[in-house]
Amino acid sequence: MRIEIRPFSPEWTGAVDAFNARLTTGGVESGLRLPLDPEKDLLLGSLMYIATENGAVRGGYILRPQQFSFAGELRRVAHYRLPLSEGIVDRAYVQVGSLLLRNAMRQEPLLYALGMGGLKRPLARMLKLHGWNLCSVPFCFRVPRPLRFFRELRAVRTSRWRAAGMDLAAFSGTGWFCLKALEWFRTQPSRSDIHSDAVDDLGGWADAFWRASCSEYAMAAVRDAAVLRELYPPLDGRFLKVRVTDAGWAILLDTIMQGDKYFGNLRVGTIADCLAKPQHAGAVIRAARIYLEQRGVDLIVTNQRHVAWLAALRADGFLQAPSNFFFAASKPLSELAGSVSGYHLTRGDGDGPIHL
Repeated sequence: MRIEIRPFSPEWTGAVDAFNARLTTGGVESGLRLPLDPEKDLLLGSLMYIATENGAVRGGYILRPQQFSFAGELRRVAHYRLPLSEGIVDRAYVQVGSLLLRNAMRQEPLLYALGMGGLKRPLARMLKLHGWNLCSVPFCFRVPRPLRFFRELRAVRTSRWRAAGMDLAAFSGTGWFCLKALEWFRTQPSRSDIHSDAVDDLGGWADAFWRASCSEYAMAAVRDAAVLRELYPPLDGRFLKVRVTDAGWAILLDTIMQGDKYFGNLRVGTIADCLAKPQHAGAVIRAARIYLEQRGVDLIVTNQRHVAWLAALRADGFLQAPSNFFFAASKPLSELAGSVSGYHLTRGDGDGPIHL
């Protein structure tokens, strides 16, 4: 087996399509496919590399370089995205995954992966074997509409008996009472003079928030106005943008799910991205939660890593559940970034708020 790793170019489109077809035949989940037109399908600056053998594609990965702040110092970091190897369907190519990773590390030593679906997934296990540091990005939630929550949450309704228990909690009122009691017990008094407004564009004022807050975090992806406009275009109606006066901002989603394997048919509100000084995290979380509740969502979810944002969520009555969203840092990146409690990570990092 002689594998060569090279940048993707259009003449390899047919071979990539054939590679994706072999993954489909092998039963690999539909979201794991290499794009056929990277320039069209990927964020600006992303590069795709492919592993080739005698005219066939045996794997590939995407690198997305971006600027990160480390306590105010900017460094180039790259997202190691969608690494795929034919080894997941053909044991003859089991070494391709390691070849891809080593190739990426030679190009971008400050490398990270995000998401991965849990520590038992193949990518997470391989990164751990190569000495990467892995940590969860905790999943937090609050339930404005308990009846809908208990009736629709497929992530828990995994057996007949569990579904019956969820129905009992819904229709007896015990579920509503327990959730509201937990929210009341956990929610702490907050400022009443917080003002927020929905905006169409994260303009120059977002630069001011970034400059004021970036040095407060051990590690955070750059979130100035230019980056935000790329991630959350002004004309893209999916992204709800809320500015919190003298505090920060939040990017929200309001999604009506249809047969989702986790959320069923719930209307899910997501705090997808946010920024403020750590001491102002509570104001942003509260404003985002109230905005989503007023829109009528059944469930509000978010993934956050920084200790101040997790504390703000607890103080606003959010609960925490097991997370399948993980952050993995190469050795050089982990040494540079320091303690994970100082990382500001959200669903806006990495691939962005996909599936939500």
